[in-house]
Formats: sequence, structure tokens, C-alpha cells
Amino acid sequence: MSPQRLDSTLAFDIAQAMLDGFNRHYRLFRHESAAAKQRFEQADWHGQQRAQRDRIAFYDTRVKEAVQRLEQEFRAGEQPMELWHEAKLHYIGLLIEHHQPECAETFFNSVTTKILHRTYFHNDFIFVRPAVSTEFIENDEPAATPTYRAYYPTRETLHANIVRIVTNFQLKREFDDLERDARRVLDAMNARLAHVKLRANFQIQVLSSLFFRNKGAYVVGKLINGFNEVPFALPILHDDAGKLVIDACLFGEDELLMLFSFARAYFMVDMEIPAAYVQFLRTLMPRKPRGEIYSSLGLAKQGKTLFYRDFLYHQKHSSDKFRIAPGIKGMVMLVFDLPSFPYVFKVIKDHYPPQKDTTREQIKGKYLLVKQHDRVGRMADTLEYSQVAFARDRFEDSLIDEIRQHCPSQLVVGDRDGDGHEEVVIRHLYIERRMIPLNIYLAEAFDALEHGDATMAAAARVQIERAVVDYGNAIKDLVAANIFPGDMLWKNFGVTRNGKVVFYDYDEIEYVSDCNFRQVPAARNEEDEMSGEVWYRVGPRDVFPETFGPFLLGNPTVREVFMRHHADLLDPTFWQQHKERIRAGHVHDVFPYDHEKRFEHHA
Repeated sequence: MSPQRLDSTLAFDIAQAMLDGFNRHYRLFRHESAAAKQRFEQADWHGQQRAQRDRIAFYDTRVKEAVQRLEQEFRAGEQPMELWHEAKLHYIGLLIEHHQPECAETFFNSVTTKILHRTYFHNDFIFVRPAVSTEFIENDEPAATPTYRAYYPTRETLHANIVRIVTNFQLKREFDDLERDARRVLDAMNARLAHVKLRANFQIQVLSSLFFRNKGAYVVGKLINGFNEVPFALPILHDDAGKLVIDACLFGEDELLMLFSFARAYFMVDMEIPAAYVQFLRTLMPRKPRGEIYSSLGLAKQGKTLFYRDFLYHQKHSSDKFRIAPGIKGMVMLVFDLPSFPYVFKVIKDHYPPQKDTTREQIKGKYLLVKQHDRVGRMADTLEYSQVAFARDRFEDSLIDEIRQHCPSQLVVGDRDGDGHEEVVIRHLYIERRMIPLNIYLAEAFDALEHGDATMAAAARVQIERAVVDYGNAIKDLVAANIFPGDMLWKNFGVTRNGKVVFYDYDEIEYVSDCNFRQVPAARNEEDEMSGEVWYRVGPRDVFPETFGPFLLGNPTVREVFMRHHADLLDPTFWQQHKERIRAGHVHDVFPYDHEKRFEHHA
């Protein structure tokens, strides 16, 4: 390789090869996302689930391909750092007119850190901050589909415009009665608009791609009237006869937040310019971090990048310390948090008690299973990171001691740069949205019930009832998604900010279809009956639902509510019937909105 080539073209060729790798990734990602429309039209639910699972692996596969090409063609790992600086500058230039520059920058980071073997995220050879603006990117090709379409109805033409909005998506499957469904949507909208003067700018803006997930397709948009904007979503489903129906009309930020929850699978959306979709969705859900929106659109790596930037920014503008997270300590995970930051950090311990027959790799496999599975609003998404550096002075000493005791293989403490500033490096961790552990949530209610005044006691009873009912609903939603939680103790569930119960301890999960649900055999004699030990044979995946009660229902208030609403969870028949349906290929409907919202309840 001549010095002339090194000086003039090598850095550019490396940058172009890197961008070629990203463009291939996004082309395949977009193709799989666009194919969701055909799978929906054909009611190919298993295909939809497979595609959602397989698409998650696309990014890492393309990164490996790009690394391999750069090593083979350019001996990239042997090149001087000056050349990498120049390659980054060329890469920035190539992104000026690019339609996914922010995602391409993240791809550059992923490939570069693998080639250069840089241990930590903060270095000079990656995009720590975005270099190319994503504002007002437009696809100027003549036949290009805009990010969103705008409709300008009057009161008299609102019904016709609703029909037009839906038909513009050109779904190749017949609606049962689109005119009827549009009237139902119109009634829901009129409830918001009946006593409101329609201003000159009254319009409906709708994103140009449907949002596909599981068995649903969602129209996502907003009503604009004067200074007011109201987000909405229309779920389109298949009815029992296989025809399409608009199932509900969801309104407002809170209902959209439920639809785009971190506890649900990623959407399939055909996007030429993802930043424009994210910007539109931010107007609907201004409280939702951009990183979570990118993740909900299937761009999980970009979501991780933005999360980490937000995390670094938060650390610079806060001074509290990382601590051991409140709650009962786990046997498999060490959990810590930063009180001012709404996430928890989970590290796999090096050793587990005898009752936890597992390994680090098996635990990581369970978390990957959840990442790839339909989370049905009941399992928290996790962000997985390696080699994460923190300032040592932000850690409580007791936390460092705890990590040293339980996770020594995952901890490095030292002055990496020789500047007198010690760092803590965690070699591998998971990050999740912080929730109130359900056992703590219930304990607070029990305390108010026992020691509070009449008003506090009444509120506590409501709190207990809602939490216990939704705990049972969470388990049933998981069962519908073919997930057996394994350890169903209250401490393994959390309560989100909107009061929803979500599961977050994955080290013992199994597929329902792989479990053997049994009744406890009748005692053979009095000695068996009085024995404190299990005297009957138990296989590795045998589950005895009637034994859940003693661990869960010690509190009489909890027991009364649970038995009134969810006694079937203690019956092996419930579990066995679901297992048989799943094995027969049935895919259950799990709705990201209350059943009372469904139009069939108002028909």
C-alpha cells in the first residue's frame, strides 16, 4: 500500500465502506419492517412474531460484516489513529445529505469500537455528540412519500376524511364495515370537538406508515385546532371472520404512552427518515425520551446511544451518589440506582445460592429471550451495556463493597487516565426503567391501612385491590404470550408511574409450552401429609400452581382480593388449557389499551 494512497484515499475509502455497511443494514431493516404490512394482511401472526424477533439481530450482524470487510480490505486495526480521525471527518461529509445520519453515526461508533478495541465509550474516535443535524430532513425524490399527511376536514366532511385516512394506507384485506367504523371514530372525536369552535387551521395529521405489532396495525396522528393538539391512534384488527375492523380510538398522551410503552415489543414501521417520525411522535408524547421512541420503532441501538448521552448529561448536572437499590436483594442480580435518575442498573452476580441452579450465560440468555419476545406490556425492556465507566466519587462505599463481594469479576476500580480521578468500570450490566417493587408498594398500603386515618385507609384498600388485580392480570397476559414467570413473588414485579404492574426478574422464566403443570399428588399416608419436605417426584420443569398460595397470599386482605379475581391461577387446569392452545398455534390478543375502550363494548 503506497504512502500516496494512505495520504489521499484510504481514510475516505474506510469511511465509504463503513457507510456501505450501514446502508445495507438500514435497507434490510426497512425491507423487513415494510413486509409487516403484507404479513398483517395475510394474518401471518407467527411470521410477524418471527420477523420481530429476527429483526433485532440485524444490527449486530451488519456490524460484524462491516468489521470483517474493513479488516480484510484495509487492515483497519493496524492503521494509525491520525487516519481514523480523518476517516471520521470524511464520514461526516458523507452524511450531509443522508436520510438516517444519526443512526449512521451510531453504526460508525459500533464498528470503530470493535476494530480499535477501545475499552470505554468516551474517546476521540466516536460520535459522543451528533455531528449532523436531523432537523428538517426531507426526501426530495418526486415519488417520495411524506413523513405525514395532512387532512383539512370540516364538521360535515369529517366522516369522509376518516374513511379517506384509512383507505390511503391501501390495506389489501376487506373491512367488515369501514363506514360504520368511521362513524364510531367520528363519535369519539365529536366527544372532544362537539363544544369546540373549529379554527381556521383545523386539521388531522397522520403518519404515513402504519405501525404494526403482533396482531394489530395502528394509525397514529393528531388533531390540530387552534393552539391545541390532541394525539390519537386507531387500532385496526382482524375480526373473528377475518375481516378488518377499527377496534378503538385512543386519545391523549397517556393512552399513547401505553401504546408505546417500554414494556411492549418494538413496532414495525416503514420509515425513510426515522428522525422525522421521532420528531412527530415527540409532539404526541413530549414526556417520553427520544431514546425510548427510537427503541419503540425498532431502532434499539439508536435508543441505547441516546439513552447513554442523556445519562452522561444527567451525571454532569447532578451530585447524588449511586447506592444499593431499595427493596429485597436478589439472589442472582445486584441492583443499584442513582436516586435522581429514573432507571436501575443490574449486574449478574458471580455466585448463586444452591436453589438457583443457573449460570451467567443462562441468565443472559433469559434476558435475550425477553428482548426478542412479545412483552405484552408486562415485561420491562432492558438496555444491555458492556464496559461502562462511572466516576468513583459518585459511588457510595457500601455499594462498592457490595459489588466486590458479589460481582468481583464485573468490577474494575482505578485511575485509567493517570489524572488522579478514579473510575468504576462495570464490565456488563442491564439498565431498566425504575419501578416501585410491588412488595414495597403493598407494604406502604398495609401501613396506611393499619395506621392511617379513615381516608388513608380507604385509599389504601383501593391501592391494594388495584395492585393485586393487576398483578393477576399481568401473569395472565404473560401466559397469553407463552411466558411462565417462574418466580412469581411480589418482589419480582414493579408498579409503573401509571399504576401498571410489570414483571422484571427474568432469570427463571420459561415458555409455558415447555412446562408441565401438575396437581400435587394425594398424600400416600399420614407421614407424607405431615412432612415438611416434598415427598413426591418433581421434574425440572414441573410446576404445581396450587403451591403458589402459601407464598403469595399470607395477608388476608390480599388473599380475599386474589381469590375473588384470580383463583384460577392456582388451578393447573388454567395453565394446561393455555399451554394446549399455544401448542395448537393460537396467538392470543393482548391489547395495549383497556377493554372498555373497544368499540364492540359500545355497539
